Amino acid sequence: MNPNYLEIITNSFPADLKTDVLEVFKIIPLETKYKFDLISEHSYEISVDSEKLKIPVRIYFNEPKEQTEKELTEIQKDILNCIFTRHHNGFVREKRLKNISEKPEKWKTPFLIQLLGEYIYELLPIIDKKVNNNTLEFYREFKTENPKYWQQTESRIASYWNEYYRYKFPKLKDYLGIEIINRIKKTNAQQHI
Repeated sequence: MNPNYLEIITNSFPADLKTDVLEVFKIIPLETKYKFDLISEHSYEISVDSEKLKIPVRIYFNEPKEQTEKELTEIQKDILNCIFTRHHNGFVREKRLKNISEKPEKWKTPFLIQLLGEYIYELLPIIDKKVNNNTLEFYREFKTENPKYWQQTESRIASYWNEYYRYKFPKLKDYLGIEIINRIKKTNAQQHI
């Protein structure tokens, strides 16, 4: 078993959140029925305010007990929910995405962008509500700071639309993932026209 789980999770968040991340990590159960590492070896590297973060593609932790979660602060709950947006189970990812608070925080952005580029359509309406006037600038900054990752995300959205959702949305521009991407790409000047 990989002894660096704490380091991997800590590296997923900005350094100024380290104390809160440590508190969250204490309640994550590390026991599992799986015979492999609880965090995939694959990750994506991005920048938030010039700070390099490395977020695992998938985690296999069990969810903590509800009672222990209730003892966390609001920001710690958001950290926990962001961690579990990387869970291998799509239903867990959806539940945790819904649980992320509406408090605008730039560090949440890469977790939502990653979900935007996944194949589960049911995540898109939730993300759509979270990409709003209070957070839109965070997504635009993320796009500018991470152009290669942004392009990969756009390509994934188009690929998943083509593979799984083209029959339901014959025109790519009508697919919610593309609508969200286009809203983020609009400049402030374009919005006021």
